[in-house]
Amino acid sequence: MNALDITLLLLAASVLGVVAFRMLQLPPMLGYLVVGILIGPFGLGLAQNSKTTEELAEFGVVFLMFSIGLEFSLSKLMSMRNTVFGLGLAQVVLTIAASIGFGLAASYWLPHYFHIGWEAAFALGGALAMSSTAIVSKMLTEKLELESPHGRKIISVLLFQDLAVVPLLILVPALASKSGDLIETLAWASGKAALILFLLLYLGQKIIRSWFSVVVKRRSQELFMLNLLLITLGAAWLTEHAGLSMALGAFVAGMLISETEYKHQVEEDIKPFRDVLLGLFFITIGMLLNLRLVSEHLGLVSVLLIGPVLLKFALIAGLARLFGGTTSVALRTGLGLAQAGEFGFVLLNQAGGLHMIDPLLVQLILASMVLSMLASPFILAKSDAIVMKLSANEWMMQSLALTQIASRSMSTKKHVIIAGFGRSGQSLARLLAEEKFDYHALDLDPDRIREAQAAGANVSYGDAGRRESLVAAGIKRAAALVVTYTDTQSALKILHLVQELNPSLPVIVRSHDDTDLNKLRDAGATEVVPELMEGSLMLASHALVQLGVPLRRVVHRVQAARDERYESLRGFFHGASDLADGPENMQIRLHTVFLTERAKAIGKTLNELELANLDVDVSAVRRGTNRLDQSREIILQEADVVVVRGTAEAVARAELRLLK
Repeated sequence: MNALDITLLLLAASVLGVVAFRMLQLPPMLGYLVVGILIGPFGLGLAQNSKTTEELAEFGVVFLMFSIGLEFSLSKLMSMRNTVFGLGLAQVVLTIAASIGFGLAASYWLPHYFHIGWEAAFALGGALAMSSTAIVSKMLTEKLELESPHGRKIISVLLFQDLAVVPLLILVPALASKSGDLIETLAWASGKAALILFLLLYLGQKIIRSWFSVVVKRRSQELFMLNLLLITLGAAWLTEHAGLSMALGAFVAGMLISETEYKHQVEEDIKPFRDVLLGLFFITIGMLLNLRLVSEHLGLVSVLLIGPVLLKFALIAGLARLFGGTTSVALRTGLGLAQAGEFGFVLLNQAGGLHMIDPLLVQLILASMVLSMLASPFILAKSDAIVMKLSANEWMMQSLALTQIASRSMSTKKHVIIAGFGRSGQSLARLLAEEKFDYHALDLDPDRIREAQAAGANVSYGDAGRRESLVAAGIKRAAALVVTYTDTQSALKILHLVQELNPSLPVIVRSHDDTDLNKLRDAGATEVVPELMEGSLMLASHALVQLGVPLRRVVHRVQAARDERYESLRGFFHGASDLADGPENMQIRLHTVFLTERAKAIGKTLNELELANLDVDVSAVRRGTNRLDQSREIILQEADVVVVRGTAEAVARAELRLLK
């Protein structure tokens, strides 16, 4: 098969696989893995696992690590250093030590099945110590748990694992050759690694911002995209040639860009490359699974699957508890990191290529690692239920959290439930409080909740995507529910629960743009507010006012745009009372007055006109194309434009004084 044949086959199989798994409400990454198993050399034999596909798949991990780097700043990474170099280091070292001990014991007690030296056991331990950055980070992001206590610990350990790959890739060949210059080799590689990381972190931080500003000033989306790819792949190339992993360089590049104001734009632009190439990576992993071999040695594969997964779970959960995590956090950390990882395949293939391990054993371990990655999304999806069963205290903690939510909302009715208490949620809460409306906010950031509660905000720790949290927050007594963050999958989950618990409840959902508008409305959203549109409307209205367009006309234009976009704002009938006594008449507005040749104000200063006595302010004075200093001693001339601010009645009186 030529390159085009392979590409079309992978695309067709991927589309069919992802569609099928989406219809079954299963993670799409499972669809990619199953596609790889079916079309791979050990399945239908339609595609071979070539070097080209493996290299393309590695780019998927590179772009994933870049995206993760965007979520971390240098200061944030430094604040996590105790977890990264404490918990992460302990996990990798103890996993390798346990593997060496198990390998030597198995070789002694079962010499007919296992016969490996400590060097090979070390290599296997390094492969076993790795966890799947691709699967775990994607699942944490989808579940909105990246910033949760266990999410932070998981990401910290994953970061150290990626760092640990570097010395492991150097140590394994040195152990295989049994050369005496191991310390010298490791020292030389560590020096190169330190130099490259210094150049990226120190010099890169100074260069990135200024270089991005140069590119952005060219106002070319194509150039911006090319520059982004250059920086991502360039950093990956640099670290790879220094003996580090490509993924580490991409992560550092993402961290550097996260310090700039271009972070969100970069995140959106890189997403298509990341998702497509990451899908290809999972297909190549699926191609490695030899189903015939699994069926022939099912018992041994089961032992190699269950044993390492349980060992890693127990080890990581114990370490997380030792490093200050609660029981539930420790258990969730262990569940999140129990599976095999992408770099584990690299280390295992390296050990196999150096003839340190029997080829049959390599294939069996490979099969068990693929199966563990297949099982990982299901384990993570059911992590709450598993933790409930394993931890007696978890029931109490969950019940206590729900009781706290219920106690805060018990006396309220016709209140607003706010899902997410970030900047948007806090702004909404302030406006509701000023208008004497009760609210109850749910959020998953413990630091934010602690500070907000101390300041008197009615916010509780709870996931709005869980039925129990919504019931405790009084969803059946609420007047409305507002989703204040832009995550479509989470919003759909909340909408599904609302339809089940209180179908008549109005739900307002925030979105980034109009992409998922119909999907959210079909799911039951009363209104979907795209932040890009609202931002553009406010930008346009301020610009028009500054250009001298009467505020009434600006308001009507914005209102017309909103009426066209938002269904709930349509159908308002205006009457005479709206103009005379309605709230619009009491609103502060800007009004422009053009001084004709007979205007009374010509030749006078603003002080002499005493406009302040009429309860208006002078916002601006324009003469031709110039905006004049608003000094009270300025003498007004013919054709000047005076912009006044006040209520409708006040600006009307000011216009009379200026003109007549």
